Amino acid sequence: MANSRRVSTPTIAAGDALIIVDPQNDFLPGGTLAVAEGNRIFAPINALSPRFARVYATRDWHPRTHAYFQDHGGPWPYHCLQDTPGAEFSPLLDHSAIDVVISKGTDPATDGYSGFAGTDLAARLHEDGVHRLFICGLATDYCVKATALEGVAHGFDVYVITDAIAAVNVAPGDEQAALEAMRRGGAHLIGSADLR
Repeated sequence: MANSRRVSTPTIAAGDALIIVDPQNDFLPGGTLAVAEGNRIFAPINALSPRFARVYATRDWHPRTHAYFQDHGGPWPYHCLQDTPGAEFSPLLDHSAIDVVISKGTDPATDGYSGFAGTDLAARLHEDGVHRLFICGLATDYCVKATALEGVAHGFDVYVITDAIAAVNVAPGDEQAALEAMRRGGAHLIGSADLR
């Protein structure tokens, strides 16, 4: 469904940052919590990353005791456990452009979906003079959505790059619902080709 609000074509500028959400092995085909189409995000991300002065990447960095794992009564299988291969960034990602890695989901009692939750991401962005966030990564219906909405709440102008995200889609329609939630929450939805 096309974005009903016309967004002017953004030009990448000095006060912009790219945030790559959770491009980790466990969220990709073959991982313990795989996004079926997850690998398609890397071509647009790798093309965009060198164009930004600041690139941040978030990662789930869970202790085994995390309350959101099924063994502890939560909804998810074990994934992105600290210091395991599943928590590593995909080899399909060009790591050379990443300036800052933000570890999230380290608190066993909180969901850790947002890149801002329990981290110093907002402080780092402000210190770096960032005003606009361009968000991509995994997964649309959880961590991308949470990061985008919290970015808006922190006062940033947020753009979500729709061809550089992919959804878990636990239930049919989750992806579309997430896109609508981000749009209603104040984020702009754009394609990577819209960036100048």
